[in-house]
Amino acid sequence: MGGGGSVPSASTPITQQEAQQGAQYHPQLLSEFGGAMSGPQAAYVEQVGKNIAVQSGLGNARDSFTVSLLNSPVNNAFAVPGGYIYSTRQLVSLMNNEAELAGVLGHEVGHVAARHSQRRQQAAQRNSILGVLGAIGSSILLGDSSIGNTVSRGFLQGSQLLTLRFSRSQELEADDLGILYLQRAGYDPKAMSTVLASLAAQNSLDARLQGRNNASVPEWASTHPDPASRVRTALAKTEGLASGATNRDTFLSRIDGMIYGDDPEQGVIEGSQFIHPELMLSFTAPQGFYMVNGTRAVSINGQSGKAQLTLAPYAGDLDSYVRQQFTTLGGENNNLAPSSIQRTTVNGIRAAYGTARVNNGNSQVDVTIFAYEFSNDRAYHFQAITPAGRSNAFSSMFQSMRRISQREASAVIPRKIDVVTVQRGDTVSSLARRMAYDSNQVERFRVLNAMGSSDTLRAGQKVKLVVRGR
Repeated sequence: MGGGGSVPSASTPITQQEAQQGAQYHPQLLSEFGGAMSGPQAAYVEQVGKNIAVQSGLGNARDSFTVSLLNSPVNNAFAVPGGYIYSTRQLVSLMNNEAELAGVLGHEVGHVAARHSQRRQQAAQRNSILGVLGAIGSSILLGDSSIGNTVSRGFLQGSQLLTLRFSRSQELEADDLGILYLQRAGYDPKAMSTVLASLAAQNSLDARLQGRNNASVPEWASTHPDPASRVRTALAKTEGLASGATNRDTFLSRIDGMIYGDDPEQGVIEGSQFIHPELMLSFTAPQGFYMVNGTRAVSINGQSGKAQLTLAPYAGDLDSYVRQQFTTLGGENNNLAPSSIQRTTVNGIRAAYGTARVNNGNSQVDVTIFAYEFSNDRAYHFQAITPAGRSNAFSSMFQSMRRISQREASAVIPRKIDVVTVQRGDTVSSLARRMAYDSNQVERFRVLNAMGSSDTLRAGQKVKLVVRGR
């Protein structure tokens, strides 16, 4: 959408132009975030989303909105013009009642109603990676230079990082609208602040588990500099308002059994190891790096660089495959090419790699492509970017790529949500021991169930566990 033309007001029904625009982005977003889920859980999310959308007064909102539950392990929710609203299953499993689900979906309806993406687009006057879909900023390493834009664009395609970035005031306005819709629908308006609090707690737990000292993974709340202040603002807005329904038990029974974390069909991250039971491969991230799993790629991020494993069409020639990936990363106007291509073998797999040094503003970076031939029509490659001369940060990872056995593949069992009723004598630590994790079981249990460090359990209460399950 260009910068011209006026932006409709918040009470204007969705226009035909907006509907067409949303329909254009919808399939791209679905493929980016693991596809839309179907079945009773998806139907429940859709029903709650449409009920809250009606509160926006946007014409015939129930028919005008498309609500999708995404098969993605990242905590995210977003919207695009035309009434397309999305939440990942991971974010839904972090919630603890139906009012929180309605609050998050209402927040996204608020972005659509207030035409935030059009206003951002108008202000920016430039087309980003997918038109309206502004890319979350590339890493600090890349800066804002042209190679930063070029290479980060390559990294963003096929990763989880394609989502709208709104201004702080727009996020707060969407929170306000979400609270208003909650109130109109008879839900507890405090749900907006409790779900934001859970998200802030999950972000900081993830940061600790990944050895990062900041919770800045691009997720729903992080477009806002301080999720905690957003929690306080949302809570202050609800003072004096009637409490309303939360429908906690209904919600928990509906999400019981939902897959949690990585779906083995997209590969799974176990500690520093990535295992893909369907592609039959595994590699290990270097120490101090953390991984984010996407639908078409897995990204590896750290202080000294970032990389991504993905695949491209392969016609049997590794050298030309490597060259092609440089061309793709460089884009049309940038003749990005490696100084030379080396052949090697990694754990019995034929491989080839090359590095290109690129001026990035006042510094230089190295872009490396490391490709592996798994069969004569199938290859995978890492694309990595590091400060000049530091590409060895990923050497151990490049050398760790291996084929896995059928036995190893079969041993990958997904995690899922198991809703249980607290019995007499159960404690936080006794229930947390049933969580399917080797570390931080109590912290994970508390964040998942929105429990503070001093909160205790009572018999008869329902709580969520994460367990292994087919």
